[in-house]
Amino acid sequence: MLEIKVCIGTSCHLRGSYNVMVCFQQLIEQYGLHDKINLAGQFCTGNCQDGVCVDIGGAVYSVTPETARAFFKNTILPAANAV
Repeated sequence: MLEIKVCIGTSCHLRGSYNVMVCFQQLIEQYGLHDKINLAGQFCTGNCQDGVCVDIGGAVYSVTPETARAFFKNTILPAANAV
């Protein structure tokens, strides 16, 4: 199972982590990936300067609400299909 953790700490929250989570949840539903992806929130990753931090298997990415859909399709979807 692919573990995806979205930072919900103060800095990331102010930069739109809620919207990133909602976008990912909608896309997981759209693609029927509930059995392949575990999406969760996590508190501060220590990368506050990098915006909404998304941890996928220990690799941390910077995602914004505006780039969340493309990030999902280009990064998360291929990783989920490889699981």
